[in-house]
Amino acid sequence: MKPLGKMITLLLKDEKWAFFQGLALTLTVLAMGVALLALSGWFITAAAAAGMLGLGTLFNVFAPSAMVRFLALGRTAARYGERLTTHDATLRALSNLRIRLLTGVLTSPYRQIERLRASVFLNRVTADIDALDGLALRLLLPGVAGLAAIVLSAIVVGVLVHPSVALVILIGYGLGPTMIFVLGKSFAKRPSRRAEAGMQALRSRVIDLITVREELIAFGRMQDARANVGMAADYQSRGQATVERVERQTGFWLEMMGWGVVSLTLGIGVSLAQSGGISPAQAAIGIFAALALSEAVAPVRRALSEIGKMQAAAKRIGPLLAGAEQIEIAAVPGASEGPLVSEALVATRGPSGVALFSPLTFHAEPGETVALTGRSGCGKSTVLLMAAGQIVPSSGRLSFGGISPHQLPAKTLARHIAMVPQRHALVAGTVADNLRLAAPAASDAELWEALEATQLAGTVRAKGGLGARLEFRGAGLSGGEARRLVLARALLRRPELLLLDEPTEGLDAQLAKSVLAGLRRVLPNAVILIAAHRPEEVAFADRVVPLVSILARNIK
Repeated sequence: MKPLGKMITLLLKDEKWAFFQGLALTLTVLAMGVALLALSGWFITAAAAAGMLGLGTLFNVFAPSAMVRFLALGRTAARYGERLTTHDATLRALSNLRIRLLTGVLTSPYRQIERLRASVFLNRVTADIDALDGLALRLLLPGVAGLAAIVLSAIVVGVLVHPSVALVILIGYGLGPTMIFVLGKSFAKRPSRRAEAGMQALRSRVIDLITVREELIAFGRMQDARANVGMAADYQSRGQATVERVERQTGFWLEMMGWGVVSLTLGIGVSLAQSGGISPAQAAIGIFAALALSEAVAPVRRALSEIGKMQAAAKRIGPLLAGAEQIEIAAVPGASEGPLVSEALVATRGPSGVALFSPLTFHAEPGETVALTGRSGCGKSTVLLMAAGQIVPSSGRLSFGGISPHQLPAKTLARHIAMVPQRHALVAGTVADNLRLAAPAASDAELWEALEATQLAGTVRAKGGLGARLEFRGAGLSGGEARRLVLARALLRRPELLLLDEPTEGLDAQLAKSVLAGLRRVLPNAVILIAAHRPEEVAFADRVVPLVSILARNIK
């Protein structure tokens, strides 16, 4: 329960007052419900007794009637206020949690982010956040308010009726549901997780099926993919069926416990009334209070069905939130200007710690372009990632403006360094939407300037201009057009250091030369570092730095 406790603390952190108000209103609803039923029972019994004694005309029916109306209307108003307050607070708390979560993910090591599958990760995050929305609404607030209502009701019943009746209520509703919850949780925990895992697998497989449907059809694997979806659905269905069975059994035992408490209070009340210890009207207070308190323990059934996935979600989300606490440095002197310098730089791969390339040394002044060359897999992309501050060098030093990029805060890196990796990322939306991901405040004129520099302006005009829509992952553009759109987006950042991983892949020779010249024209004073594979990229550079692969050298 430790991860769950941390998550509760985090959810309450920014919305303490709102959740306190919600707790107070929840307790008010329960207390007024108990008071309403107890008062009604007393009123009916007392009025009947007064009538049997011939004192009906003297019995004051107006004050109890007014109080019944007050409690009924007040309970409705309190319930409405409680729903508004707690749901609003929960939505705000979950919104803050999402921001912390994504911030934490972005501060994770690059290689860890690189391994994330978009569909799996987004489905998991969505499901985990959805699971945690019941943490306050269906576990914490109902539990605390219900326990407080039980204790408060027992005290009042002890004063107005008899301590023995109060003890039955306190033990029956205080300890009984707790034992049922603990036992039920042990039975529901595993199937709840199984149902959640099945749902995640089902979502991911359906998304994968839709995303790669053309390939599945082309290779005759559509039936296999559909079978995998069916297996995930069946797995989820079996887990959910078990959870529902445990929930029904829990509900049954809660009902039995409630009726047991009511029966005991009835028996004790009748016995005390017959012996003259209390009046029949007092006995009715205890009986109807016990009956009303069943509402206080009702959330146990719902919480049981969700506690398993809540705990699993808290365990998964907790480590990702750690990075969100990273303190950002407002500004670092010298980070925005100066040369890019590599001194005996070495990067290793895997647990064995084998170096990718021989110690690398080079120097690039502002306005210069350096091309890294070498066989595929020798570490050119890794050098770019180290220059982007995403990977820490294994040994040696890489600095920009006299400071190691990995020591710079994320905001400083984003302000001064831009990287275009091999795998470009475009989103569904307009061309302008995709460009403004890098510069939200950029004007249309600035967008067209970047498109002109990458030789894409004519294509965009032919497609309908900046408002032309792109589909999922930029569908609607060819590979070369998508590549140039990503390059144009990087230009809008006006970086002092531009890192390009095979920037002209998919372009013909003449177009590649024009695009590279356009990049330099827009960024005349930037350091440009290219992982180069094509002759046009090498010819464009002021300096060529070959990477010598240690693995290839050892093979020779």
